[in-house]
Amino acid sequence: MNPNAHIFIYTHKITPRVKYTFNLILKDCLGLEFTLTNNIDDYKAYEGNKFSYTNQDVESEFHIVAHTLLFESGIKEQTIQMQNHEAYFKYFFKTYHSILPFDLFAASFYLVSRYEEYLPFMPDAFNRYEAENSLAYQYDFLNIPLVNLWIVEFEKLLLKKIPNLIVTHKPYSFISTIDIDNAYKYQEKGVMRSIGGYLKSILKIDKADLKQRTAVLLNKEKDPFDSYAYQLEIQKKYKLKVIYFFLLGDYGMNDKNHPSNNYGFQQLIKHLSDYASPGVHPSFGSNGNANQVKIEINRLAKITHRDIFNSRQHFSMLKFPDTYATLLELGITNDYSMGYSQFNGFRASYCMPFYWYDLDDELETGLKIHPFCLSETTLRYKDQATPDTISNFAKPIIDEVKKYNGELITIFHNDTMGTAVEWVDWKNVYEEIVRLAISKS
Repeated sequence: MNPNAHIFIYTHKITPRVKYTFNLILKDCLGLEFTLTNNIDDYKAYEGNKFSYTNQDVESEFHIVAHTLLFESGIKEQTIQMQNHEAYFKYFFKTYHSILPFDLFAASFYLVSRYEEYLPFMPDAFNRYEAENSLAYQYDFLNIPLVNLWIVEFEKLLLKKIPNLIVTHKPYSFISTIDIDNAYKYQEKGVMRSIGGYLKSILKIDKADLKQRTAVLLNKEKDPFDSYAYQLEIQKKYKLKVIYFFLLGDYGMNDKNHPSNNYGFQQLIKHLSDYASPGVHPSFGSNGNANQVKIEINRLAKITHRDIFNSRQHFSMLKFPDTYATLLELGITNDYSMGYSQFNGFRASYCMPFYWYDLDDELETGLKIHPFCLSETTLRYKDQATPDTISNFAKPIIDEVKKYNGELITIFHNDTMGTAVEWVDWKNVYEEIVRLAISKS
């Protein structure tokens, strides 16, 4: 162990929350090793790099006054008084007689653990936690990974107090994720759904749909949702890391996917999985039903002939702690659901992968959370972006992730890159976002 990459820390009580938060900030973000002690005599006798983190009076040159949050267990309403600050931008859990104006560790834990989502809230029509309920939305930092900003400022303080400290950062990375909610508009739908589609078009007197449906089913025209050759072309051109999330639930009001036993759909899944990592896209109908999630994971595993470790919730149906507890129980190790369906930005105020902390059981789990911050549907419907203005909305968020050497995760859908009338002008947006993501500037 390099002593210049190690810190000795005194705290009056070593709790799972303390360990988790120091792992997150010191180890994961700054590449530092640390040792925790609750023995004040050992701390005073230690002659290397050190600081104290406690709400007690101690003789320490580098002392951070602690809020009570990391020494508690269970969930209760916290008093949040947001403050503005020149360096830290916004903060809460103000402290006094400390080297920091607030307890950065407790505040970071509150945001990253999604503590506020365990408290009572007014859900949306799908029983989801809305962005508008969050501190990030209410205090206007949804588009900033605030925890990362705090850590950068804390790093400056560390290096000022401990000049010989060796800090290391992980490099910026980009993962393009693509949701396959509805693989084809007309193909592989089966006889009954195709007949139903024809009847619907006849009742609406939709001649264009009737003409296109017939042309596709007679193999005279490419299905408008079939953008897979284009996706693979972009992947190869820019050497991208891509994850596909396949919806394999039972057909329902909010699950319009193809049957999982459809041969053409299975061949598509196998084909895409030859070039990218597959992931399960737990259906809307599986929400709150662990057995159904298991069925859908097994369907994908059977088709791809490989174990499934990646997941993202359809409709962003993320509920704490139930969703993550289910995924963990079923062997999922990486989840990509941490984001809002209606807003781009940083739901956990953090732009790096992190392990889920289970507030119910008070432990750090083995489920790694990969927050997404940008989707094309939100750019279009919430931000009202157009293909000509897309950079104005996407680049500031992408630049935030780059600034903090984070992991940029974008969401696109196969139908938005195809030839469907409602998305026909958006095909090149995917490549433009990719260019912004991989550019050095």
